[in-house]
Amino acid sequence: MGGPSIILIIIVALLIFGPGKLPEMGKVAGNTLREFKNATKGLTNDSEEQKKEDKQNHR
Repeated sequence: MGGPSIILIIIVALLIFGPGKLPEMGKVAGNTLREFKNATKGLTNDSEEQKKEDKQNHR
């Protein structure tokens, strides 16, 4: 996605939702991304711990 595409998306979002709703939507989107990142981080930590346990059990 280039610069013009992002600008077009922002303009369409302004037309649909209005300038009053955009900060709220940005906050919700940020919280959602943060939760997703934390959840995936937890999954990767779990898989790394499982690999360590498997290595210790095979020795």
